[in-house]
Amino acid sequence: MLSNEQVSQYKDEGYTVYPGFFRAAEVSEILQDIVTISANATRAKHDNSRMEMEPNQGPDGTMVRRIYEPCTYYPRFRDLSESKELLDCVEQLLGPNINFHYSKLNMKPPSIGSVVEWHQDLVYYPLTNRDSLAVLFYLDDAGNSNGCLRVIPKRHLGSALDHTLDGIFQGRVTEPIDESSAAALQGGSGTAIFMHGMTPHASAPNTSPKPRKTLILSYRAADAFPVYLGEPTEEFESHVRLVRGKCLRIARLASGEFPIPQFPQRTKSLYELQDLSRTKASS
Repeated sequence: MLSNEQVSQYKDEGYTVYPGFFRAAEVSEILQDIVTISANATRAKHDNSRMEMEPNQGPDGTMVRRIYEPCTYYPRFRDLSESKELLDCVEQLLGPNINFHYSKLNMKPPSIGSVVEWHQDLVYYPLTNRDSLAVLFYLDDAGNSNGCLRVIPKRHLGSALDHTLDGIFQGRVTEPIDESSAAALQGGSGTAIFMHGMTPHASAPNTSPKPRKTLILSYRAADAFPVYLGEPTEEFESHVRLVRGKCLRIARLASGEFPIPQFPQRTKSLYELQDLSRTKASS
C-alpha cells in the first residue's frame, strides 16, 4: 500500500515514488523473461507486432527499443497487472473500479537508448475524465547518465500542453516549456513510480554503459471512457480489461475543454511519432 504521504504527493505533484516495490528475485525473473522474449531478434528480422528495434544499429543489431503489450502476451506480466499488491496501490489513487489500459517495456540499451521528449500521456488518448495513471517499474538502477524519468511536478493540474504543429499531433510538447522545476526521478532496480496521466515527463538518451529497462503499466478509472478517434481508439482500446471492481456503463465527464489529436499517419509507438516529428521539423 502507498503511505498517506505518497498519496498526497501523487495528488499534489502528479507522481510519487515507491522504492523497493519489487524484490531483487522478482526483478531477476522479469529480466530473464525479457531475455527469452528478445532472443534471436535483430533489426532486420524480428516480430514487429511484438517489438520495436533501436534504429541506430546495423541489420544484425540485437538492441530492442520497446516490447509491446507484455501484459497481454506474456503470463508473468499479465499476472503482475492483476496482482493484489499493485492494484491496492492503484485503487488508492483511482478508486475501486479499475480498468487496465496498456503496457510496454522501454529498453534504453547502453550508449544508444533513444530520447523521449516532453509529453503528457493523456493527450494521446483523450478520456471523459482525467483519472488515468501509469506505473513505471525500474528494472535496472536508473540515474541521469542512463536516462531516468524526468517529470514536471504540479503541472498535471493545469490544461493540456500543446503537442501540435499546424494542427497535426506531434507526440511531443511543441510550446515553450519551463524545465526549471523538473525533477529527475533516480531510483534503484525494483522502484515503482506512480505518475498521473497529465504529468509532463521525458527521458534523455542512455549515454552510459549501463542498461535502463522500464516496465510501464497504465490504468484508468472504469468510468473514464475514450473519446472516439476512429482507428487509433480501436488500437488503444484493444488491450483494455477490467481488473478490479465493477464494469461501469455511465461515463463521468470532466469539466472544461480537452484537445483531440489528429495523427499525421499510423505509427506503432511514441518513439516513431516523435522521430517523425523531428524529421519533419528539421527538413
